[in-house]
Amino acid sequence: MTTDTPADLAAFRAILKDLPAPDAGAIDGAASRNGQLTKPPGSLGRLEDLAIWYAGWRGDARPQIASPQVIVFAGNHGVAARGVSAFPPEVTGQMVANFRAGGAAINQLARVFGARLDVHALDLETPTAEFTESAAMTEDDLVGALQTGWNAVDAGSDLLVVGEMGIGNTTPAAAIAAALFGGEPADWVGRGTGMDDAGLALKTRVVAEGLARHAVVLGDPLAVLGALGGRELAAMAGAILRARCCRIPVILDGFICTAAAAVLARAAPGALDHCVAGHVSAEAAHGRMLGELGMTPLLSLGLRLGEGSGAALAIGILKAALACHSGMATFAEAGVSDG
Repeated sequence: MTTDTPADLAAFRAILKDLPAPDAGAIDGAASRNGQLTKPPGSLGRLEDLAIWYAGWRGDARPQIASPQVIVFAGNHGVAARGVSAFPPEVTGQMVANFRAGGAAINQLARVFGARLDVHALDLETPTAEFTESAAMTEDDLVGALQTGWNAVDAGSDLLVVGEMGIGNTTPAAAIAAALFGGEPADWVGRGTGMDDAGLALKTRVVAEGLARHAVVLGDPLAVLGALGGRELAAMAGAILRARCCRIPVILDGFICTAAAAVLARAAPGALDHCVAGHVSAEAAHGRMLGELGMTPLLSLGLRLGEGSGAALAIGILKAALACHSGMATFAEAGVSDG
């Protein structure tokens, strides 16, 4: 499969119809090795499944993680003008500067787990349109953001985490979730950065207005992304799709990242087979969305920061799984009787 930058939305749609599968031989080889390691069968629980899953996508029955990449995408939202966040939009740019200076949580977590960190700010000076009035993004805007995500992925990396920064972006994420999975807006709207009850009611009303405004496109996941989303959400979707084409496993972050990924899942069954959920965040609807996607998170620590922080923390879990799988001795190698 080509990994050239898709030229337009039709090209992204075509990719979603022809996604690569994991390497069946590597899966078989990893499963066979797992059955010979010096431990009782199944005693490492989900770590065993993670190692075999990772091996299949990398095409290596005894893999290691050597070059993880974390990418943070930042965008500003017209809907923030409706008062749906406890912080002003200027904070987006200020936090981008903090990422680049090495001062944010994600910088520390990436460093701890040996991951390269890249930061991409997408037209912060031009927020998306207010989605209760028009589509958040034109098709050209959507394609440009998807392309930014696609091109941000290092094809030589062997694990990807994508995160985001964008004041107000829990509102478009909630709107996307409601559009993709149904239910009432209140089922998907949370307090984000700390909204009070009045703020929560306002967010819920804004999401309902957006869904009504764009009802005609709710059956088309990519159109939903353009109508209700944001540049950083689209960039995350583009990066996750590029990772699939490069057979790079992905750890998903929290509510906003999962909403972006859900667009791909709704557009093409199995589109997230190369992904695992790094954690379940404290944003109330995140667990519900993971349930809709059939994903069980690796961690549950009450995080709600974004930035890719929960997914970056889960790099350690996956590294541990592979260290055991690829580093342990087999019964034959260790001279241990297997019964």
